[in-house]
Amino acid sequence: MTKNVLKSFVFFSLLILLATACKDRDAEKKIAQLESRLAELEGKKTPELTSATATPAAPAPEAKPEGPTPVMEFSTMEHDFGTINEGEVVEHTYSFKNTGEAPLIIQNAQGSCGCTVPDWSKDPIPVGGTGFVKAKFDSNGKPNVQNKTVTVTANTWPKQTVLRFKAMVLPKASTSTEGPVKK
Repeated sequence: MTKNVLKSFVFFSLLILLATACKDRDAEKKIAQLESRLAELEGKKTPELTSATATPAAPAPEAKPEGPTPVMEFSTMEHDFGTINEGEVVEHTYSFKNTGEAPLIIQNAQGSCGCTVPDWSKDPIPVGGTGFVKAKFDSNGKPNVQNKTVTVTANTWPKQTVLRFKAMVLPKASTSTEGPVKK
């Protein structure tokens, strides 16, 4: 019976050793992946990766859908508001035509910051039909040169279209009370 106890002890010891070793290998693999990613972000050359530490391949880019697709053809994709005063709210409407072969549906439009609020055609745009994307820009707290975007996501190829606008925002006059007090 002591032989069986000894065998069991050795068996369980090996099992624990193997389990610990697997965890160490997993940890080493994760550390190697993180080191590789850090080096990549810092612009350094990465050491050759072994198959055990190789990072998984990036997901393949989305393929173009088969069949007819809509096409957003904008009259202009950029707008210059020129010089405006800080605090002004300005807006521009980008118009487009569906020159594709299927109805166009805008799923979303997102401004590059909270100061830009987009609006867009909510109904499907038939082939040959027209639609709009409106960008409303609040210049309050945004002095100097501003370059903003509105990213439109639709059932087009590619799925996203970026519209741009710029403005030179003149800062508000200072209302500081610093300096000598006048009586």
